[in-house]
Formats: sequence, structure tokens, C-alpha cells
Amino acid sequence: MDLSSIEHFSQSAYFIDSDHPNVKAYANQVIQGIDNPRDRAVALYNDVRDSYLYNPYEISLQPRHSKASGILAREKKSGHCIDKAIILCALGRAVDIPTRLHFANVKNHIATEKLEEYLGTDILVFHGYMEFYLDGQWVKCTPAFNKSLCDKLNVATLEFDGVNDSIFQEYDRSGADFMEYLHDYGVFHDFPLDMFEKEIRIHYRKVFERLEKEDVVKVRE
Repeated sequence: MDLSSIEHFSQSAYFIDSDHPNVKAYANQVIQGIDNPRDRAVALYNDVRDSYLYNPYEISLQPRHSKASGILAREKKSGHCIDKAIILCALGRAVDIPTRLHFANVKNHIATEKLEEYLGTDILVFHGYMEFYLDGQWVKCTPAFNKSLCDKLNVATLEFDGVNDSIFQEYDRSGADFMEYLHDYGVFHDFPLDMFEKEIRIHYRKVFERLEKEDVVKVRE
């Protein structure tokens, strides 16, 4: 891959504001005493996966709500898959590891009745995960599902070793289908909010109508 592309994925962005002092401070706290980039990536992954609880109901169309520095500053440490992928991307770049976002539609075979009612479907649209550039290759990982949630759903926690892709639990512990990737949106330097809004308008009509009322104005600060 062209070096300029790698450098591009090292740069701070609007949502992945890795140059924010609070993002840098948090990242350096997590990796304290760790020198190897791969081990740093694993430490950051484990922290975001388990310190921020997965909450698929925290959806917003206001840009300021999806900035990494803002997510880190929340009083309640929780967020949906995109929030957690944004945080991890920002933390990686803050300690000089190139990162990028990746999005896909995923079929959740064991979606709770409450979540299906809320979304109007068992498809998780624009499911967010991310990639670290380590040892000359992009490695995928999904920090969305914290260990306590996986235990509750009888699913093995997604571990990440910095070498192998870690993107989804295909089966639960009993061997039943758990998640299935249906559509790949590709990789991004920053969160494509306009594309996300377009997709939830199509797939999550009930959610979008509510968000239109709550998030009337979108202003980049």
C-alpha cells in the first residue's frame, strides 16, 4: 500500500480527533509501560471493549455527539458500536498507530425482542468496527461487545491479538447462529455521518423519525 495512504490514516479528523488533549491523555494512560505497537493496540482494544458498555440505543445525528473526545467525556461510559470504534481509532492514532473505520450490515440471529422492536428489524445497519495498521498489514477488530454482555448472551468474548482479524462471533457457545455479515460499506478515514444518516433513514424508519425530532439541527462546532 502507498505510504501516503498509511500516513493519511494517522492524521486527526473531525470525529476521530486524536490530537485532542483528553484523547492523548487517555491513550497514554492505557498504554503506560507498553512499548510495542501491537501490544499497545491490544491494550487499547481491551480497554475500549470492556470499559465502555455496549448500548445500541444511544444513536444521535448531531456531529458533536460522535466525536471521540466527546464520547470519552460522557458521564456514563457506554455507546453503540460506532461510538466504540471511533474511540478506538482515535486512541490508536493518538499513540502513532494508523487506524481506520470499517462498516457493515450484520444480521443478528439472537436480537432481543426489545432491540428488534426499537429498530424495526433484526439487521444491525452500519455496524462499526475498525482496523489497526500493524507490522505492515491492516488487522480488523470489533470492540463493540463488552465481556459482561457476551457472558449474558452465552457468546465467547471477542479477543484481539494484534495479528489475526477479530470481527464477529459467528456462533454462540451452543453452536447456534449468532451474527452474519450481509453488506460491506468499506473503510473510512473518518466517520461518514451523512452516509450513516442515509442508511438509517432507509432501514430504521422509526428510529430516524424520532431522531429528526430530537436532532433538528446538525452543526459542526
